Amino acid sequence: QVQLVESGGDLVQAGGSLRLSCAASRIIFSFNAMGWYRQAPGKQRELVATITSGGSTNYADSVKGRFTISRDNAKNTVYLQMNSLKPEDTAVYYCNAQDVSYAYWGQGTQVTVSS
Repeated sequence: QVQLVESGGDLVQAGGSLRLSCAASRIIFSFNAMGWYRQAPGKQRELVATITSGGSTNYADSVKGRFTISRDNAKNTVYLQMNSLKPEDTAVYYCNAQDVSYAYWGQGTQVTVSS
């Protein structure tokens, strides 16, 4: 059983920055891809950013140029650096790890951006 533990969520003012971390209980380069998703109240969960085992990244249009996904294989950890935060970035952020046939999820971390 794979465990993903997110941390780093907080209350921050608009224009501020946060870095989210996702620590995995398994070596992360064994996953096809890892990523961050978010879910705001009353909305569906949406993709924020992904990074493949080969290092390719993908971002939602709403966060391009502001967010950066990265990983540290030695620490089995994936990060999401979030800059120039906006109130509309407020959501619970979830870490995801994708195997060939299964997707793992963390418990989520709350990010709140005040205007």
